[in-house]
This record gives sequence, structure tokens and C-alpha cells, in this order.
Amino acid sequence: MSPQDCLVALMIAVSASDESIRTAELVKIQSAVNNLPIFAEYDEARIPEMSALVFDLFEQEDGLDALFGLIRDNLPERLFETAYALACDVAAADGTLREAELRLLEEIRYELELDRLHAAAIERGSRARHMRL
Repeated sequence: MSPQDCLVALMIAVSASDESIRTAELVKIQSAVNNLPIFAEYDEARIPEMSALVFDLFEQEDGLDALFGLIRDNLPERLFETAYALACDVAAADGTLREAELRLLEEIRYELELDRLHAAAIERGSRARHMRL
């Protein structure tokens, strides 16, 4: 898995965590892949492959642990905050944070060993970007 694959897989995992992938979340993932510099050289044709991987892992008993193992093994530590920021943006994309999404975000913070203050700043930024009138 490439670092970009890891980021895409994590975004898909957040979207699928509540067993309902919403259009706003898919649009957010596609927008990130299309517009962010980290994905400049990424082959979008890999998104369905990453989706299939995440869905396969979610069907396994220890699939989430396996996903985090793949991410830790293939994503440089300097991109852990980027991964969390993308995950927060996908979770907030539809305007509602569901319990399953919140639990997964908490697990991501733990697994990636993110500093609580940095995570709070990332969460606040995501919240600000996704406010509604």
C-alpha cells in the first residue's frame, strides 16, 4: 500500500464505520483526492480497490486492527496528522457525527498516537469548515 492508499482507506473506513456511506462523504473523499497536493500523483482508479480492502477487513473479526497495522506499516509518521484531518473531514461531511464515527476517530487518535491537543485543533478546524447556517 502506498501512503496515499492508506489515506484513502482511512477515509473510506470512517465513511463506512456507521454502516451507511453517505453521498456527502463520498464527495468529500473524491474532492480530497482530486484537490489535495498529497494526492497529486495518486491513481484514482485505486479507490475501488481500497474500498474493497476496507470492506473485506470490516467483515473480519480483527479487521480494524489489521487496517491500523497496514496504515502504521505504510504511512510515514509525519502524515499521521494529515490522516486524522482527512478522517475528521469525512466524518463531518454530512453535518452529523454519529457514535460509530466518533468511536473510530477516537481509535484513530489512539492508534496513531496523536497528541490530544493537536487532535483537538484538527477536530476544531474540521468543525469550522463544515458548519451550517
